Amino acid sequence: MTEPLSPRSTTAILIERHGPPEAFVEREVPLPELGPDEVQVTVQAAGVNFADLLMRAGLYGTVPSLPYSPGFEITGEVVRVGSETSEWRVGDRVVALLRYGGYARDVVVSARQLMRCPESLTPEQAAAIPVVFLTAWVCLFEAARARSGETALVLGAGGGVGTAAVQLAVREGLRVIGTAGDPRKRAFVTDELGAEACFDSCAEWEPEVRRVVGERGIDVALDPVGGRATAACRGLLAPLGRLVFYGLSEAMPRHKRSWLRAARAWLRTPRFHPLGLVEPNIGVFGVHLLHLDSKEQILKPALEEIYRGVVAGELQPVLDCTFPLDRTGAMAAHRHLHARRNLGKVVLTASCP
Repeated sequence: MTEPLSPRSTTAILIERHGPPEAFVEREVPLPELGPDEVQVTVQAAGVNFADLLMRAGLYGTVPSLPYSPGFEITGEVVRVGSETSEWRVGDRVVALLRYGGYARDVVVSARQLMRCPESLTPEQAAAIPVVFLTAWVCLFEAARARSGETALVLGAGGGVGTAAVQLAVREGLRVIGTAGDPRKRAFVTDELGAEACFDSCAEWEPEVRRVVGERGIDVALDPVGGRATAACRGLLAPLGRLVFYGLSEAMPRHKRSWLRAARAWLRTPRFHPLGLVEPNIGVFGVHLLHLDSKEQILKPALEEIYRGVVAGELQPVLDCTFPLDRTGAMAAHRHLHARRNLGKVVLTASCP
């Protein structure tokens, strides 16, 4: 069978210089040669993550040389397969996890990075799942080893990872308390996702959490914020409590990079000496999902279980809104996240006009 013709170049939204959302450019770029174990995918939807904002602002640690396209996750359709790739066929619907490059019309990825997209999910729903649910899964069940009956505190519970973490924790039988900065988000976290309580992240939430949990404290804290929030989490930990740190959103301003704000957030975030963990019997863990590619034996079964739970109706992708997969859409999506308006996940979609 003759393989259909497919593009050898694509349109991508690139970071050529660091700055506000207007720094994005849209360019025609060549696609890399297809390796024997690689697959070319036409992108139907791409997830937008808070880390993308940090990349664009120049506050993210591990990035390629400029220019490059952000984007850690895509859904799409296979249009070419490498000579040694037998599992995939042209026309297959797939989900892919990337290190970067997802803000593009086409991507070339290793076949190992793919999994099948469930037929019952739209491309936008499927793209709203991988990074946020996998991050939440790793934080809860691999790092913190959370288990039924424990109490979990989820900061940013109305965001992408937060809404995923609340769902996973509730499903596992944990008592869940969240924080979120918007009344609409707080109501959603309790009424729709099943958290016991959700407090205002813009106010003094530590006394409120302590009032609910009492002197016993919390067993697990998921912290993507940093700064004073990390100190509050540490103070709430029960003996054998675990703090999982996976972000520093406090360093990210509303619109553009501010080294002063980043430095202030960095300095306000507590440092932990090993001896300081002994007497209170607590642990601190850091998670960076994109540096776990060597843990495929953990991540792939976890993601398969997550999608199984979504298809079965046990979990739901919380899709806040979609924007076009172009420069205008990327700018609008980033502004939306900067303003903290999102409830759940933001996705770029090729189906938008």
